[in-house]
Amino acid sequence: MSTTILQDSIEEKIQNAPDSSYEIGIFIGSMLPFVVLIVIAYLIYSYNKNRNKEK
Repeated sequence: MSTTILQDSIEEKIQNAPDSSYEIGIFIGSMLPFVVLIVIAYLIYSYNKNRNKEK
């Protein structure tokens, strides 16, 4: 349910965007949290993998 609300607000922002660079900013801003989570998960994975090799 929250994703549809989030999607609706993003679509509304894009429709009311003054130019195309604003649309790019909205897209990057909506994808950034997922990218950060993926990077953190990979860093934790690689840290634990290297730590287990040392034992």
